[in-house]
Amino acid sequence: MNLTDLEGKKVLITGASGLIGKALVSALALHNGEKPVKIFALVRNEAKARAVFSHLPCEVHYIVTDICELEPKDMGIDYIIHGASMTASKDFVASPVEVIESSYLGTKRILEFAKVNPVKSLVYLSTMEVYGAPDTDEKIAEEHSTNLDTMHVRSSYPESKRLCENLCTAYAKEYNVPAKVVRLTQTFGKGVDYNDGRVFAEFARCVIENRDIVLKTEGKTERNYLDVDDAVNAIYTVLTRGSTGEAYNAANEDSYCTIYQMACMVAEKFGKGKIRVKIERQNSEALGYAPTLKMNLSSKKLQALGWKAQTSLEKTYEKMIEDMRKTKQ
Repeated sequence: MNLTDLEGKKVLITGASGLIGKALVSALALHNGEKPVKIFALVRNEAKARAVFSHLPCEVHYIVTDICELEPKDMGIDYIIHGASMTASKDFVASPVEVIESSYLGTKRILEFAKVNPVKSLVYLSTMEVYGAPDTDEKIAEEHSTNLDTMHVRSSYPESKRLCENLCTAYAKEYNVPAKVVRLTQTFGKGVDYNDGRVFAEFARCVIENRDIVLKTEGKTERNYLDVDDAVNAIYTVLTRGSTGEAYNAANEDSYCTIYQMACMVAEKFGKGKIRVKIERQNSEALGYAPTLKMNLSSKKLQALGWKAQTSLEKTYEKMIEDMRKTKQ
């Protein structure tokens, strides 16, 4: 990972205590360059953040506030990565108004903040879900259309992400804010919280606790995945090399598989013959699950900047399971 362009600069990361935020901060703190990067982390809970980053060899400067209340003042920030977002699937159907409000207001605040700082680049972390629910295996590039249904309550999440992407484009055009977008596929790996509610963490817990993997759907959704370290590399690549007003898919194209196939791989490779995969269907809409889809993302545009995914899906699980075992203890 080449972070030379960030040496001696001030970098602000929002959502810094989340999975990707933690990895972004750690990468900067552990970078051994001629000049240290001055890291600013926007967090709501400073005590929690300090505990998370206590092992790092350099100081992290905290901006303690709700992203929706960030004051747009000049702090001499050079680069911004905006990753603060509500990501729990249940919230998308239980608190859709709050999902939309926090997404839009938080992004508007950070863009206003960028306006008054000498920002060289800003990256907004978006999602593959902006493409809706494709139903073929065709490669999905950044100009692909969407079939999102605005009258479906779960669309609160992807539609708010689409709005924020356009807001970034608007600020780039009208106010010359150098904003770019990274559309991440489902990302996980080392650093996932042991009690994370998402399906990939549940698969890992089943291995650690010697439990059968129980799917609440038939697991027909097919998509790419991405190791968190590869995601960090992708984000910094776009931050330093990407073009203003452009979006970039970030996905490991070789990881394309169904959720059921992923569950079987985990059970076979890590279950040591002790766990099986079962299906016990439940109301997926009430749980906030996305509809069945085929999300075969193309990352060619990002690869043209010099990025390439390095970590296989199996290796990602190996690292995550090992790390979760340690955190459980």
